[in-house]
Amino acid sequence: MENISNTFSAVMCPFGDCCFFKLSPNSTRLNYLFVSLQDQFENLEKHTQWGIDVLEKYIKFVKERTEIEISYAKQLRNLSKKYQPKKNSKEEEEYKYTSCKAFLATLNEMNDYAGQHEVVSENMTSQITAELTRFVQELKQERKSHFHDGRKAQQNIETFWKQLEASKRRFERDCKEADRAQQYFEKMDADINVTKADVEKARQQAQTRHQMAEDSKGEYSSILQKFNHEQREHYHTHIPNIFQKIQEMEERRIVRIGECMKTYAEVDRQVIPIIGKCLDGITKAAESIDQKNDSQLVIEAFKSGFEPPGDIDFEDFTQPMKRTVSESSLSNSRWDGKSEPKPGSKSKGKLWPFIKKNKLSLKLGGGPEDFSNLPPEQRRKKLQQKVDELNKDIQKEMDQRDALTKMKDVYIKNPQMGDAASVDHKLAELGQNMEKLRLEAQKFEGWLAEVEGRLPVRTEQTRRQSGMYDTQNTSAVNNCAQDRESSPDGSYTEDQSQESEMKVPVTEFDDEFDDEEPLPTIGTCKALYTFEGQNEGTISVTEGEMLYVIEEDKGDGWTRIRRNEDEEGYVPTSYVEVYLDKNAKGAMTYI
Repeated sequence: MENISNTFSAVMCPFGDCCFFKLSPNSTRLNYLFVSLQDQFENLEKHTQWGIDVLEKYIKFVKERTEIEISYAKQLRNLSKKYQPKKNSKEEEEYKYTSCKAFLATLNEMNDYAGQHEVVSENMTSQITAELTRFVQELKQERKSHFHDGRKAQQNIETFWKQLEASKRRFERDCKEADRAQQYFEKMDADINVTKADVEKARQQAQTRHQMAEDSKGEYSSILQKFNHEQREHYHTHIPNIFQKIQEMEERRIVRIGECMKTYAEVDRQVIPIIGKCLDGITKAAESIDQKNDSQLVIEAFKSGFEPPGDIDFEDFTQPMKRTVSESSLSNSRWDGKSEPKPGSKSKGKLWPFIKKNKLSLKLGGGPEDFSNLPPEQRRKKLQQKVDELNKDIQKEMDQRDALTKMKDVYIKNPQMGDAASVDHKLAELGQNMEKLRLEAQKFEGWLAEVEGRLPVRTEQTRRQSGMYDTQNTSAVNNCAQDRESSPDGSYTEDQSQESEMKVPVTEFDDEFDDEEPLPTIGTCKALYTFEGQNEGTISVTEGEMLYVIEEDKGDGWTRIRRNEDEEGYVPTSYVEVYLDKNAKGAMTYI
């Protein structure tokens, strides 16, 4: 029995071999060992759960970072879009100046800059958040398996321990009963008054008890050897293996969170060169600003074409002769080609026509159709602009005519698709419109030729340069036009009473297109692909964007759409999925 007290066992620390527990000779110490083992597993459970919580906290941190990057990128894109010039507007015309071009380049670079923050968000989501979330799930399963094995091993050793304790108590009880039976036999054998039969019975009882004690001893010895074997396996093999696996699992967790932190930094580092290029683009745009070029653009845009007036001759009122105006006065230097005033006529001295406001220009749209109230250069630009607009309208009518012609050919070849005669009326109407526009264009081209013939001779290069700015309009040009009042003979006179006139700006575009009602919506469409829309008359769309259809494909492969009141244009029909309103006039559903 004393051999039991010499049993030893070792229990490893969670992540090392520095701590050992020795079994004491008594069962109390052995029970304490199992309590300590249970505490070890509880501590390990808490620690490994804490490690998983750290991983989940880091995942949450990265998610919030990606949300910040997406939000920041969205704000940068909205900021860039907010300051982009609106198409076909006066603001867009201002971007011919190098300073405005540099600002536009800055907006474009900021848009690319925002894209890099979106890349950061996407890479962090795919390389850190998704991978780490999957790793945590695997880690939880592995942790659950290890602690299940630990509890199972603990329950197994506890079962053997209970069997050992039971056999020990039974052996101890049998030994005590055998001892009492032996003492009783000896007492009976020494008593002369006891019969021989009673002594024999007592001897047999003692022998039976001794045999039971020997059997209990053998059973106890066998169970003890088995328990010692299981205990050695438990503390030297099973538990160390489980602890080792838990340690490896924990070390993998620590290594993985370190790798994710490196990836976190690397994702940011990968976009730094591209962000640097964006910033270099902004710097290059700023360095491209040319103040001399911008000044020249202003001169070309605002020059009037007038020659400065010559000196006014002295009029001697002491001489009995009629006063005349100097031949070099402003009235004789007019570009309108009027004859010199007769010697006997009276004329009020004229000033250079940039001093007073012109009452004739105060009414919106009140100027003459040929823009004769404008200075020569400004008049030439307005006429050139009008000719370009008419040519553009003619081209648009021609495109519609070509589309209807194609449709008519389709109807002729496939009568079931529609009546070819129904297109004739629209074709005739388009022909009439084109003829009207051609006559109108010829009229303005005639005025333009007249003005260019009277302007100072310009080289072809100068003519091209001034043609670049024929759409420019600013308040300064209007002021130049308002400084003069047109008289029947084409000269400009002062108006003394107009200081009290209300100042109303003259609108640049006051033709019939300003009051044109927007086309009605005939359906909606969804962009299947991204279209840049860099050509004039087109509109940019992004994949998945929903827009309104205002003019269906006429057979030329283009569909006219609208995003809002200020943005509309053409996109390729193959780039959108169209849903026409069945109630819309002339609507034909196609996808």
